[in-house]
Order: sequence, then structure tokens, then C-alpha cells
Amino acid sequence: MPRFVLPPSLPEPPIGRTLVVGAGKAAAEMACALEAHWRGPLSGLVIVPHGPHPVPVRIDVLEAAHPVADAAGVAATTALIERLKGLTADDLVICLLSGGGSALLCAPAPGLTLEDKQAVTRALLRSGATISEINTVRKHLSAVKGGRLADLARPARLATLAISDVPGDDPSVLASGPTLPDPTTRAEALAILDRHAPDAPASVRTWLADPRSETPKPNPAHPADLRLIATADQALAAAALAAQVQGYESLVLGGAIEGAAETIAAKHATLVRRILAGEGPVRPPCVILSGGETTVTVRGAGRGGRNTQFLLALALALEGAPDVHALAADTDGIDGSEDNAGAWIAPDVLRRAEGLGLDLRAALASTDAWSVFERLGGLVIPGPTGTNVNDFRAVLIEESPAVPAKEPT
Repeated sequence: MPRFVLPPSLPEPPIGRTLVVGAGKAAAEMACALEAHWRGPLSGLVIVPHGPHPVPVRIDVLEAAHPVADAAGVAATTALIERLKGLTADDLVICLLSGGGSALLCAPAPGLTLEDKQAVTRALLRSGATISEINTVRKHLSAVKGGRLADLARPARLATLAISDVPGDDPSVLASGPTLPDPTTRAEALAILDRHAPDAPASVRTWLADPRSETPKPNPAHPADLRLIATADQALAAAALAAQVQGYESLVLGGAIEGAAETIAAKHATLVRRILAGEGPVRPPCVILSGGETTVTVRGAGRGGRNTQFLLALALALEGAPDVHALAADTDGIDGSEDNAGAWIAPDVLRRAEGLGLDLRAALASTDAWSVFERLGGLVIPGPTGTNVNDFRAVLIEESPAVPAKEPT
């Protein structure tokens, strides 16, 4: 949570003004935490998704759409850019970034419209493209992403405080790296469109063919000051400690797992069966923990998100294995298109689904996992959490008479 992880990373106050800008699902919480611990004058503007959020006193908060940008996002970003004008070398800009910032911080590049960017984003989201691929395209279609916001902030000193929701914590991917030099190229962006969005608007391809679409590259004269204050690996480590206190051994697979939700579910199920057979790296009672960001190629209804899709695929792959419970959820509180963060299953999930007449394989094929878990009462609905370190998955395996007991330590 920002109130715990942000204060230790605050930069030293400047001689001149301190301006706060930022965007993301945690931006309002981060702004409140910064205000509570800042010494001296402070002003700024951050952009958050539509919905409930805390309200800082000295930093303005504007709302916009996510995951597809809207006109409110363009207006909010325009207002944020205006705040960056007139800065001096004595001033400090603090940029607060978190997951969701790519959609919220929206200023189309020259010759492009909001509708162009919306069309491309929707196509990429439905195609199964990774977040790195999506953000590579976004950076090259923007007037602020891919290091361009850093250019707008000069000559002021710039410090970026970020909560990472990207696998591997690549800072150039987080919120499409508005304050960092960009290692990707416009040629890569065009190749991604060829693979995942071949029907992208002609104006988009025309812009990407223009050398002006290339993003700023690393420059020793302008070193980046990035402070990564929270990550998926930190969340998984905390979960492992909590499990240990309850008497469960943890197997942490890491916070950078990517791939199709169904594929990652199958790999988890294989690992569970090995553990149940006494052949795994840990023995029950234990919990498998993992994070990262799976992908979903929408083929039908598209209700739910990648975590419910993962969990439905896991339930089918486990085939009713006893003593296995699982939860998969997005740490920001919203997974995909509905109101849930994810869902959970118990060993009786297949039997209960059959009793309700649910066709789980058909739901998986039509990417409608939300409807299944809504009927089963298995949705996890915490509401927006005020932070975002991407997906969290926990597969709990209880002791069973069929599994040899662990040797006493």
C-alpha cells in the first residue's frame, strides 16, 4: 500500500517549487501518502480511473477511462502538460506512476485522433498481445509516453516513484515509461500491429512510418531517477511469510509469469499433481504462489478477465483433485470487464458446477468465466484496492492420507 512503501523513497525538497504529476490506479493513494509526509509547498495533478478514490488536499485528481482511453483522459493529460510549463532548474517534478497509467495518460501524437488510439488498443487487448507489446505500440502513438513527459519537465529535476504491475518490473513498460528513455522502436511497433492488429487505422501506420514517431533513447546527459517502491515479488514474499505463520510451506514461482491463461493453468495443475503424488519440490500442507500477467484471446462473450479464465482452466485441469483450493485475483481489485478482482475454487467445484448445469468447457472456450463463478458464488469482489502489483495466484494443497507426511524438522 502506498502509505507504507512511498514515504521512505521521497526525494529531497528543492530550492524552488515541487510539482506532482502522475497516473494510474494507485495515483490517488500515492498522492495522499506523499502529501502526508512532504515538507514544504506542494501542488500537482494526477489521473485515476473513474470510481471511488481518496482525495488529497493539495494535489488535484482527475478521472478518465481504463483500459481504453477516453476524451476525459485526453483532457486530463492536456491539463497535466500545462502544469509542466514554466519550470526552472530549481524546481522538482515528482511523477507517481502505477498500473493503468498507459490508458489514463493519453495525448495522441500529431496526426492521430483519440479514436485511432482506441481502435488500436481494443484490437490489441482482444488479440492476446502481451502488456509489453501493447505498451510498445502505445509509446509510439503518444505525445507523453516513452520518455516524452521527461522532455516536457526539463529543466526541472525529475524523480519517478513507481508501483510496478509489469512482469519483470521493466520500468520502460510501466505506464508506457513516460519519464524514462525507451529501448523499443517504431519498427517493433509496426511489427506488433502486423501480428496482432493488421486492420489498424491507416493514420496509425502512416505516423509510425514517420521518423518523428521514434521515442527518446537513453542519453547520459539526462539520467533517469526511478524509485521502484512496490513489486509483485514483494507481495509474494509477504504472502509466503503469512503462509509460513499458518504452518504452510511455500513454493514461490515468481512475479514475472507470462503466457496464455489456459497454458499457465495447465502448468500449475501439472505441478499440483506432482506434489499430490509426493514427487514435487514441496510437500503438503503447502501453497504455490505466483504473479505476473497472463493473457486471454477473447473468442466470445469476453466476460471476466485473465484471472477468472486462469482459474476456470485450472479447475478443469485439476479434474476434482482432493485437498486443493485456489485463488487468482488482480491486486488492483478489478480483473477485466466486470466488477470482480478474480475468483476462488475448492475441491468440489466440478461437482457443484455439474449440479447447476454449467458447461465449464464451453464457458472457457467462449471466454465467459465470470458467469461460471457468479453462479458458483466464487467471485472475489474487494473493490479498488488503491495499489496494483499485477496478478496474485495461490494454490493451497492440504495434507491428505494419500500423501506421505513430512519428516519432522
